[in-house]
Amino acid sequence: MARAKPAMQWIVLLLLSGVLVVVLELADVPATLLIGPMLAGIAAGVGGATVRVPMPAFSLAQGVIGCLIANSVSADILGLFYTHWLPILSAVLATLAASAFLGWLISRLHILPGTTALWGSAPGAAAAMVLMSGAFGADQRLVAVMQYLRVIIISVSASLVASLWIDTSQIATPDIVWFPAPGTGLLAALAVAVVGSRFGKILRLPTPFFLGAMLIGMMLHLGTGLEFDLPPWLLGVSYALIGLHVGLSFTRQALHHAMRALPQILGSIAALLVFCGALGWLLSRVLGIDPMTAYLATSPGAMETIAIIAAATNNVDISFVMALQTARFMIVLLAGPPLTRLLARRLTA
Repeated sequence: MARAKPAMQWIVLLLLSGVLVVVLELADVPATLLIGPMLAGIAAGVGGATVRVPMPAFSLAQGVIGCLIANSVSADILGLFYTHWLPILSAVLATLAASAFLGWLISRLHILPGTTALWGSAPGAAAAMVLMSGAFGADQRLVAVMQYLRVIIISVSASLVASLWIDTSQIATPDIVWFPAPGTGLLAALAVAVVGSRFGKILRLPTPFFLGAMLIGMMLHLGTGLEFDLPPWLLGVSYALIGLHVGLSFTRQALHHAMRALPQILGSIAALLVFCGALGWLLSRVLGIDPMTAYLATSPGAMETIAIIAAATNNVDISFVMALQTARFMIVLLAGPPLTRLLARRLTA
């Protein structure tokens, strides 16, 4: 695709995305508008595509997802932290410890250089881990491969588990109005997505477009009761843009650097996925919540991706999912750099 003009690359990319979305829809896979473009982006990126999702469109898409999460968060989420702080904190720390051990083991066996495996194994905050890893001497390309490969594998597996776990045969599918009449809620959502993205950049938040919009949206939603109007067409476009952005990050050059370590990388991802699945089962038994909610809550994928899958899956408590995901996200950001430095010093010694 490298020789094709950008317009032709986009045409091929969009056509392939559409075909994959249709196939995934026929297979009853949730979040097809995210997964389909993501897979198409991978194929195009490995094929040498030079096009990228424009940054204004990507930032707006993340801001829309931030508004989606803000809409789903209620005051009950604080009650969840207060009531279940011990199992939530235990699950987060256990996931962080497991990922740190896997990264340490890959580095110890000299499969990847330096602290690359430590940063690449960090659960969640993929973009932030890639950005911070360069400052600590890690190979950002390999970190990106590990992080985004895990995001894709966990996204696809979570979607498949959701489709297999929940029986939708007896549930009447509601008619979707893709283009409802616009209202003030839509204008508010777009405004928060734009302003929140700028707010996140000013505060230098990791994943600033998503977190900035989510924080402002939560304050407005919880403080004033504002409900954001997010029509299906807007969510669909946002999902597709995020999927394309992640998929196009996989270039042939980046994959070539990781090819020798690919079996070990896949093994570590599988081990972390199994560990988090067992952790979700334990959490379900301890707290008495439904297994699908516990599985998504403990899934070590990107928070935005898990939020999309949770929102697209019936009978999932998205507030609990986001409570645990948010807690892990913040702890990874705070504990990731010092923990990685500590393990790096041990490896050097």
